[in-house]
Amino acid sequence: MSQPAESALAFPFFGGRPCLDFVATLGKRHATPVERIPDPAALARWITEAGLAVGDEPITVGPRDLTGARALREAVYGVLRAAMAGREPEVADVALVNEVAARPDLAPQLGPRRWAARQPARAALATVARDAVLLVGGPLLDRVKECGNPDCSLLFLDDSQARRRRWCSMDRCGNLAKVAGYRSRNRAASGS
Repeated sequence: MSQPAESALAFPFFGGRPCLDFVATLGKRHATPVERIPDPAALARWITEAGLAVGDEPITVGPRDLTGARALREAVYGVLRAAMAGREPEVADVALVNEVAARPDLAPQLGPRRWAARQPARAALATVARDAVLLVGGPLLDRVKECGNPDCSLLFLDDSQARRRRWCSMDRCGNLAKVAGYRSRNRAASGS
């Protein structure tokens, strides 16, 4: 598993749901995986950038939290992929997602402070796990797709009107596919 390069330090938030964005913290699953949360500080940064932080307070994340977060991420991914394929998920994955989802999650707040929690990092992960439970058990599951770019493994919620979205992001993978198609057509035209 590779560590993220400087350009890969940005988290992709194209999923449309917190659980899908969290699963994206491991990129390029079909090739050499890119770990986007290599340390506790990166996990704290993801929680903040995902909008799951409690106020302006710095989030305290330790090595144990990181290990638990990565296990949750892979369990959520396993449950989602199984549900998308119409098969039963691994029992251990379901148990872990349910266990984390049962913990106290972020409590919504009115005013400038969006969330409240006694243990902000654990509550943010409980919120992610609950989102996964609601997505897998709800009517939007059939809209979850994997990016059409073979080098990308990001999952996203297709919220397009025609339900024909193919890319995690048009700016990211969609443009790469368009450029590749254009070059391929030009090579074919110049070769004839």
